Amino acid sequence: MDLELLKHLQTYLTEHRNTRFQKVISERTRHFTVVTEDVYQLHNTSAVMRTCDVFGIQDLHVVEEKVSKRIDKEIAMGAQKWVDFKRYNSIKTCISTLKNSGYQIIATTPHDNSTLLHEFDVTKKSAFFFGREMDGLSDKVMNEADGFLKIPMYGFTESLNISVSAAIILQSVVSKMKQTDVNWQLSEAEKYEIEMQWLKNTIKASEEIIKRFKSENTK
Repeated sequence: MDLELLKHLQTYLTEHRNTRFQKVISERTRHFTVVTEDVYQLHNTSAVMRTCDVFGIQDLHVVEEKVSKRIDKEIAMGAQKWVDFKRYNSIKTCISTLKNSGYQIIATTPHDNSTLLHEFDVTKKSAFFFGREMDGLSDKVMNEADGFLKIPMYGFTESLNISVSAAIILQSVVSKMKQTDVNWQLSEAEKYEIEMQWLKNTIKASEEIIKRFKSENTK
């Protein structure tokens, strides 16, 4: 019934929209993921979510030990419908969850011992951590990190806005990842689950439609 339900919901979209869904989902990945830690400016987290969508990153993890804010829908520009948004009130829980899922923890930092972006090994499943605008990442992240990554800079300014940093890093690592033999694509089960959620987020009165479909097909 689940597959039939999916096909039923697809009939509520145009052929062009369904084709677009299939194309986008085929480029989605969980080989990389992004984490923001206590980012203070709301528009920065929203912009990072938009960046994740642009570069095909399916999950955004947001740690809010010190701050708790909603995603700004205008800045995210609809990305909240397409990117899975996971909230944590503990950095320890976030790190543990990601490590248990096979991710190496990569702290983005300008420290001298950091790996330069163009030298980063994209074959490893990685979670990129971005810290607060002024303070950067917490000691907990720095101590638990499996690696450190920085963007080469050649001017007087030593830091970039978090959303700009995320965009530069993701564009680089995703582009290189797709040139490797790494199995970076989603599983068929993941694709089904995500497409189902996208359909629910897109179709008006989707819950009523689903309820009616199940009722008619269980008699």
